[in-house]
Amino acid sequence: MTNNPVIAAVATAPGRGGVGVIRLSGQNLLPLAQILSGGKTPTPRVAMYTDFTDDQNRVIDNGLLLYFAAPASFTGEDVIELQGHGGPVVMQMLLQRCLQLGARLAEPGEFTKRAFLNNKLDLAQAESVADLIDASSQSAARMAVRSLKGAFSDEIHRLVDELITLRMLVEATLDFPEEDIDFLQAADASGKLQHIRAAVDHVLLHAEQGALLREGMKVVLVGAPNVGKSSLLNALAGEEVAIVTDIAGTTRDTVREQITLDGVPVHIIDTAGLRQTDDVVEKIGIERSQQAVQQADVALILVDQREGLNEITADILAQLPAGLHKIEVHNKIDLTGEVASSVSRETGQLQAFSDAEKVIALSAKNGTGLDLLRDALLQQVGWQGESEGLFLARTRHIQALQQAQQELMYAGQCQHDEIELFAEHLRLAQNALNEITGEFSADDLLGVIFSRFCIGK
Repeated sequence: MTNNPVIAAVATAPGRGGVGVIRLSGQNLLPLAQILSGGKTPTPRVAMYTDFTDDQNRVIDNGLLLYFAAPASFTGEDVIELQGHGGPVVMQMLLQRCLQLGARLAEPGEFTKRAFLNNKLDLAQAESVADLIDASSQSAARMAVRSLKGAFSDEIHRLVDELITLRMLVEATLDFPEEDIDFLQAADASGKLQHIRAAVDHVLLHAEQGALLREGMKVVLVGAPNVGKSSLLNALAGEEVAIVTDIAGTTRDTVREQITLDGVPVHIIDTAGLRQTDDVVEKIGIERSQQAVQQADVALILVDQREGLNEITADILAQLPAGLHKIEVHNKIDLTGEVASSVSRETGQLQAFSDAEKVIALSAKNGTGLDLLRDALLQQVGWQGESEGLFLARTRHIQALQQAQQELMYAGQCQHDEIELFAEHLRLAQNALNEITGEFSADDLLGVIFSRFCIGK
């Protein structure tokens, strides 16, 4: 990249802190570094303690100035970092001085975008920068670092290399149809295709598991009023996040809480009881509850074990989306004297009132059976309990791998006289994989990806 404007931003979080950092990136920044430091010349990659001065040579702050000469920097351009005291006023004064010297405010993710465009990172690595910052568990953070170091990209590059080798054989057959030698049969093209398909399946499985650690699962608590939804939320969260009373309709709006199960983030939403009401405020809460149900991955259907299926619960079941995963929870066994249990719906050991895959009897009040519910939630989303070797994949990564998987399947269905079609499916599969690392991507896609980064990164 050439002739890019100099960009500047506060790279540390808003608010007060011991240290604050201003980051700049652009071409030929050494003169600017000299101006900011009052005439001193920094040595590349060596911290220099100095005063930061304004246009009248007055000291704004003092701290460390780091100068990274291109291309040995994060962005591949000249980079300056000003590390001063972390007061918001001081940071803004330093930032304004940088803007006064010709820099402009950086857009969200623009530093990382420049690193990508200057081939310092591929697209998957660039996205892992944001994933590392946003990681909500230790497992997610470790996987984000692996992706940043290139583990995910290396797997994709290996798949692309194998596809290129197979495409070369196919293209050779297309170019020389008069040859007697059957290139594809001699080179075991069918075997190579099956090997690539198996490798894509393996990477996709690891990516889907990693996506769970990145995005987590959305769990919604539904049921008639006063069946214990708020109590169950509090029990899972380990604290009193929802008000619990014997009065029906206490929860008048959705209550959200995030917990972690075996490293997997779980976003739990306690809904207002889905029922008919004339209360205007409660009606709004019920509408929000219905929206939460539509967006959920798993629904926990709560039933009072003493009462069983009532008219309100039956009406709620009729409103649930057909494809929604469900776990039926029979609560309040502390009042019935029963023991906690978890069974599949088909066993018939517990009466199931819905088409839920699993039925669990527990007590939200005293915590009996909560471990059974936690295990059932992880099983519902296919979590295999192992984070090593996974990739912190995004939805677009999963979709690209699925597209490649589909094109390879189509290639395997081609007949011997459909070599051109076979070659086209291989090309499309390669394009899908290249979208992950950015070798094949549209400018509008890049805009969407980097716009979600924080400013200064």
